[in-house]
Parts: sequence; C-alpha cells; structure tokens
Amino acid sequence: MDWQHLKFTKEHEWVSLDEGTAVVGISDYAQKSLGDITYVDLPEIGTGVAQFQEVAVVESVKAASDIYAPLAGEVCEVNAALADDPGLINRSPYDQGWLFKMTDIDLSGLDQLLDAAAYESYVAGLG
Repeated sequence: MDWQHLKFTKEHEWVSLDEGTAVVGISDYAQKSLGDITYVDLPEIGTGVAQFQEVAVVESVKAASDIYAPLAGEVCEVNAALADDPGLINRSPYDQGWLFKMTDIDLSGLDQLLDAAAYESYVAGLG
C-alpha cells in the first residue's frame, strides 16, 4: 500500500478511507520503535469510539503501547490474522498488518490529522 495518501496521528496511528470505511494501523516508525510485536489486543466489533480514544493495545518485546482511534466511528472488523501472527505489523504495517476497520466515521476529525508529508516531518523532529 502506498502510505502517501494516509492520514496520521501524532501517536503514530494511520487511517485510510475507502468508501465509507476507515482502515486503521500503526506506522512504520511505530512498529520499528516497538520492535518485534508479540501480541495485539483488538477492540470488540460493534464498539463505538471517540476520536483519539484508546481502542487497542500492541505488545512487543520492548513495551506495551496503547492504540488510539484516529477518527470517531464504530469498529466493524478486526484483523483476525494478527491473533496467530502479530508480526504481520512489523513486516507489513501499511498493508497486511492493519489493526481494525471502522464505519459510521465522523469525517470532521480529519482536519486534526497529519498528511504523510507533515507526519514525516513530525517524525524527523523526534529523532
């Protein structure tokens, strides 16, 4: 997946919009910072979340990290493949390693997210 069209949070989540559905994952920077991901605690399908609300947890050999919803909406699908292979996030953070999908999205929150160029600049300032 080309990550240039994604929107990002300053907590390193990404969101891709596709016909009324938001696909959510963590950035390449986040997965590299975490190291080998060993477990993912995903939200229940049907869970309603507010923008920037804690919605999942990713555990790695280094730490556990809370995952926040980049937009408000309702969880409609989780990436079941991560239960057996959480390392998909390390190997394919923008494609096979997505975390969950949401519907009933509040698009008014998009203006609080960073585009790819702004996120790249933000991450460069962290190092």
